[in-house]
Amino acid sequence: MDVNNDMPLVTIITIVSNNVSTIRNAIQSVAFQDYKNIEHIVIDNCSTDGTLEAIEEQKKLLAKIISEPDKGIYFALNKGISLSNGKIIGFLNSDDVLKSRVSISLIVKKLLVKGTDAVYGDLQYFSQKRPNVITRRWKAGKYSDKKFNQGWMPPHPTFYTYRSIYDKYGFFDVAYEISSDYEMMIRLIYRHKINAKYIPQVLVKMQRGGISNNNLSSLAKKSKEDFQIMRNYNFGIYTILNKTFRKFSQLILKH
Repeated sequence: MDVNNDMPLVTIITIVSNNVSTIRNAIQSVAFQDYKNIEHIVIDNCSTDGTLEAIEEQKKLLAKIISEPDKGIYFALNKGISLSNGKIIGFLNSDDVLKSRVSISLIVKKLLVKGTDAVYGDLQYFSQKRPNVITRRWKAGKYSDKKFNQGWMPPHPTFYTYRSIYDKYGFFDVAYEISSDYEMMIRLIYRHKINAKYIPQVLVKMQRGGISNNNLSSLAKKSKEDFQIMRNYNFGIYTILNKTFRKFSQLILKH
């Protein structure tokens, strides 16, 4: 629980399923933070490749370890939110790392500014074989109401907000298998107008790949879910085209 009002407890939730090659790095990047009031929860989907053993090796760095069957990514993330004690909540994928030792300190400092409900920043992609080479940069930029219509969203791994925001506006919609984070960003920022502030710095490094783009079937499902979300929020067909174009521009403008 919180030990100091000036250092609110931050819960970071990591979900993992058979990712032994990267889970140690994710855990270490949280443990390396200079911000010391962090609750790191790891939720494992009954991994069989040594992932759970790797997690257990570092259990002293973790607040909670849960290993049990999950019904999908967003069921697991919702479970993490339910288990959290933190005033502030963020998510770190099992193959991602926080960019620097001061990432969480910076996030908390910006989030504690009066009137701020959430913060987000930039994200860099790297390949597994060449971790020091940036292959894509997701430069989010400041928010405006028209941006979601233009296919914009903030990088979800850089998004931190208060637990009270999830309690008020709801957890992830498990009707979506791949795009629920996109729906969450629209719901919180666009529909409910929470005050989300942009931090113009890279906060997270993400390994390329993942469920949303690791094969054609996943890409097709993601596009279908994105389109359904856009229809639900009355966005036009051009929104999904713009969303796709933004990804290509990030590949070109990666520095």
